[in-house]
Amino acid sequence: MADATEIWLPLGPGAVEGLPDSLTYRYWDGEEEFPADPANCAFYVVPYMKGPEVSVRPLERMTGLRVVQTLTAGIDHLVPAIPRLPAGTRVCNARGVHDASTAELALALTLASLRHLPESVRAQEHGEWAPGVHQALADKDVLIVGYGSIGSAVEERLRPFEVGTVHRVARSARTAPHGPVHALADLERLLPLADVVILTTPLTDATRGLVDARFLSLMRDGALLVNVARGGVVDTEALVAETARNGRLRAALDVTDPEPLPTAHPLWRAPGVLITPHVGGATSAFLPRAGRLLRKQLKRWVAGEPLEHVVDVA
Repeated sequence: MADATEIWLPLGPGAVEGLPDSLTYRYWDGEEEFPADPANCAFYVVPYMKGPEVSVRPLERMTGLRVVQTLTAGIDHLVPAIPRLPAGTRVCNARGVHDASTAELALALTLASLRHLPESVRAQEHGEWAPGVHQALADKDVLIVGYGSIGSAVEERLRPFEVGTVHRVARSARTAPHGPVHALADLERLLPLADVVILTTPLTDATRGLVDARFLSLMRDGALLVNVARGGVVDTEALVAETARNGRLRAALDVTDPEPLPTAHPLWRAPGVLITPHVGGATSAFLPRAGRLLRKQLKRWVAGEPLEHVVDVA
């Protein structure tokens, strides 16, 4: 272990039980003042959902750093800073921490949009009884774009709803327990087959702006786009234009680009668009799963064992 030995955690003292007693912990959740000299930090757990500026602010002074552990599945907010980290620093993501919560929200958004629940809420506010016949999730063909642990968790929750065919897409083709996973190159063939397209892909150079005008034009009339990935995966201007075309497509979004979405942005008023404020992982399920991850990672680190979920090395 290097001279720097301190652990920076964004979770308060006592929030996570069972951490190794041999380590020195500093609590920092993005406050202006640092809790100690960043040069003494060897293992940095990034503040959760505090934005890229906060996340990277102490990094240039963390000269003894050996591990960066995010509490998010994506690391896009850290990518620009990775080349400047001390050589050999491992960057680990929080694979598995948000699977249940994000998959739940993907299903909630899908059902709410298909069954027009926002319209019912607005009718209730005005004391209006507004019955109608809406779409069911049952029998719908679904395309999951980004078939990692979250995409897989989405499919597990889809299956009891008696959906039709589930198509799976990831960076490269492979076989999964429920069937084949297609490569990104197959998207144009698969998009016209889906009634619901659910985005769970990480934001990378390959997926930034993936959902552009061409992508949207290939979706079926009346299809639903659900985004619980990152806002930058979708070309916002293209989505606004497509939803404005007589409601040809609907969308349910937990993430947007830009984010937060400005009050005057046209996406707020786009027909058939449901928006939640990036709350896919922010549930009661977060802390227990984050705690399990940190306990496991820090015990491995103290024992000199390989860390899990290493996604990049400086």
